[in-house]
Amino acid sequence: MTAPRTCSRRLVALPLGMVMATALACLPNVTASAAEAVPTATTATTATTATTADATSLSYIVNVATGQGPSTAVKKAIADAGGTIVISYDQIGVIVVHSSNRDFARTARKVPGVQSAGATRNAPLAAQSTTEVGATRVLSAKEVASAQAAEGQDPLEPSQWDLPAIKADKAHKKTLGSRDVTVAVIDTGVDDTHPDLAPNFNREASVSCVSGKPDTADGAWRPSASEGAAHGTHVAGVIAAAKNGIGMTGVAPGVRVAGIKVSTPADYIYTEAVVCGFVWAAEHHVDVTNNSYYTDPWNFNCLDDPDQRALVDATTRASRYAERKGTVNVSAAGNERRDLDADSITDPASPNDGTPGDRVIDPHKCLVLPPQLPGVVTVAATGAKGIKSSFSNYGLNVVDVAAPGGDSILYQPPAPPATESGILGTMPGGTWAYRAGTSMASPHVAGVAALIKSTHPHATAGQVKALLYSEADATPCTDPYDIDSDGKIDAVCKGSKNHNGFYGRGIVNALNAVTK
Repeated sequence: MTAPRTCSRRLVALPLGMVMATALACLPNVTASAAEAVPTATTATTATTATTADATSLSYIVNVATGQGPSTAVKKAIADAGGTIVISYDQIGVIVVHSSNRDFARTARKVPGVQSAGATRNAPLAAQSTTEVGATRVLSAKEVASAQAAEGQDPLEPSQWDLPAIKADKAHKKTLGSRDVTVAVIDTGVDDTHPDLAPNFNREASVSCVSGKPDTADGAWRPSASEGAAHGTHVAGVIAAAKNGIGMTGVAPGVRVAGIKVSTPADYIYTEAVVCGFVWAAEHHVDVTNNSYYTDPWNFNCLDDPDQRALVDATTRASRYAERKGTVNVSAAGNERRDLDADSITDPASPNDGTPGDRVIDPHKCLVLPPQLPGVVTVAATGAKGIKSSFSNYGLNVVDVAAPGGDSILYQPPAPPATESGILGTMPGGTWAYRAGTSMASPHVAGVAALIKSTHPHATAGQVKALLYSEADATPCTDPYDIDSDGKIDAVCKGSKNHNGFYGRGIVNALNAVTK
């Protein structure tokens, strides 16, 4: 998945009015807050020594036995190899280390008690991702002021073709969702001052995880002023913009939303931040996480590479820990039009913080994180005509469900009164905008999962996922799939009506979520 630098491979969204192949579920990145609060002992242990990295330091993951912190011998070995422990997530046996010793990982892997170790990046820490495709069209003040809606609708709701596409408009007549349910947006940060988000924002469940350890300073979860950093706020609006007579309506406008910021100022989302995000969600009783990004610097993390294997190990432990604690993790499939069930794929852009080069990988052994993690709900995108978006990744036994993510207006124009083919969402500073990508599809699924949890408050994460799949509208393969009508097949869908590579178990259904 190659993507413009402004969207990095980390975010998954696409330019409106045109189709661009871009990176997998990527998030625009955000500035890390200066203050870093020490997490409680039940969450993790932190080093007593200073953790400030010099200009040549890299960040590393060291994995030890689950359920216990690093032994005295492991701590000593880390220090002897030139490493400084930033934080240890003892519950899952994952240690974040900074070191300027480029042989640190190789040395650490030889230490008794260390199960795997690897660098999370290639660029030094001093040089600090999402799945969205293309340009953003922000609504003007005049457009917002002139919006007209039927009684009972928010002003911009008639422009949201995506809500009736999953029957969310009908679901809202039954319930808007429960305030006891929280969806955390693991992303570039969330602007909790937005008038459509402030009523539903959960400050206690919000944090910055950019450094790999929780920063609980007030507002640490907010995005930076950069254009790319708006991604998380947009996603949050798709999920839970309040039904309050202002702006737009979210899929689950009665639930609460939290922000877990994981992207750096230079638009990277590294493994240590993602691990921190999943563990934070688990420890703060988050019901659903949305993950519209993939972890840098590797588009695909290959299990036969010791560094990349360590990153897979760490994120797998963290996501599984969250699910065991009751959290449903939802992730965007990505925007590179790739068949993730293919025999081989050429990855031209890894590592994206070093010197990338073409490498041929097997997507069954080289995984995109987090969408290919076990247990994660992987989401493909559909357009206004209800078929796979031109940019969306796909793959039998990879995609679990599908949801609206927009498409080029040339391929899938919406029915009136909607005029835009993208997905409307909230933006920092109190505005609204259209974006497209699997980044926008994933929050629709997170919102439906939140409605299921609202209807079935005692359901486990596994039960919520089972209901999500069984209640989806089974959608057969689009065959032939010639999205641009040029006479050439653009993608081949494998599977049955009830389970295929384009739509998984089907397109999610919000009405079923609140009535079944």
